[in-house]
Amino acid sequence: MRLIVMLLSFGVTSQVWAGELPKPVGNVLLTLSGNIKNTNQDGKAVFDIASLEKLGMVSFQTASPWYNGRTTFTGIPLQKLMDHVGAKGSVVKVTALNDYTTELSLSDFKKYNVILALKVNGEYMRIRDKGPFFIVYPYDSIPELNNQIYYSRSAWQVSRMNIE
Repeated sequence: MRLIVMLLSFGVTSQVWAGELPKPVGNVLLTLSGNIKNTNQDGKAVFDIASLEKLGMVSFQTASPWYNGRTTFTGIPLQKLMDHVGAKGSVVKVTALNDYTTELSLSDFKKYNVILALKVNGEYMRIRDKGPFFIVYPYDSIPELNNQIYYSRSAWQVSRMNIE
């Protein structure tokens, strides 16, 4: 069963899924598990590029230790992704393709407008270039983000997230 609830607030419309999410038609590149309410495959939420892009993309520029100068990142706001899957909890354990893991506070996503970047400077990210997904904070827009704590939370080659 699929139910879309429309929320109207200050003229802004957003969709919140309840129940079963649409199934991706392309290659599954991201899996969310753990304390989530909305799923589409064996108690998990799986996504291809197209199903993520349908959530709505945003872009911002920021300086980072991984690129020279300010770089434009485009991706899905992680708060929007967490709302979409009905995530409840306080910690997100992120695992990359190379098994690198890091833990992020679920509250970071809303507080800092963190994105799951799919593109860098307008181009889709290839696996060898930190893709397919890279967790990016707006490092230079908030001084407290410009340090090793937040850099270590910025996993690239993201493939799995477990919400606890």
